[in-house]
Amino acid sequence: MAAKKRPEREVSAGGIVFRRWPDGTPRFLLIRDSYRHWGFPKGHLEDGETPAEAALRETREETGLEQLALVGPIKLIDWHFRFRGKYIHKFCHFFLLESPEGEPVPQTDEGITAARWEPLDKALDVLSYDNARGVLRRAGEMTRCLVAVGRGRAAGPPAPVVCATPPPPTPPHHTHPTF
Repeated sequence: MAAKKRPEREVSAGGIVFRRWPDGTPRFLLIRDSYRHWGFPKGHLEDGETPAEAALRETREETGLEQLALVGPIKLIDWHFRFRGKYIHKFCHFFLLESPEGEPVPQTDEGITAARWEPLDKALDVLSYDNARGVLRRAGEMTRCLVAVGRGRAAGPPAPVVCATPPPPTPPHHTHPTF
């Protein structure tokens, strides 16, 4: 019997971007990829990059939004999948980002075909993956807290976050190559 091959580990990071609409409610940015799935900007960490830095970079690259404020970590999720004959165990660190202005421009060279702002309930319906819905629900809780204490805009220095979230756990370390 053949030995089971260990999955390759990949680590990525992504941004859940929100903006407070004129009526005070937060809207969340969704992007559609080349497979026609709706989700959030995310991608691999570059050498020496922290997950938070990668989340900001990937969000800027995929949406064209330059002015983004890092609010804090939301959640670390993981999943398994097969890609080109390899078994992958992927970990993705998600961060809450605030965008005070500008309109997203889908970056087709990054594989993004559409972008749109949606209120929480509609965004939950539009998302293509269940694990993304869990991340968005937590982001929704965080934004409700931020908006309730008057911190819905990225202008000026950030106020302390009242509804603190624990940092996401660090994925287990493996000795085999991840890429």
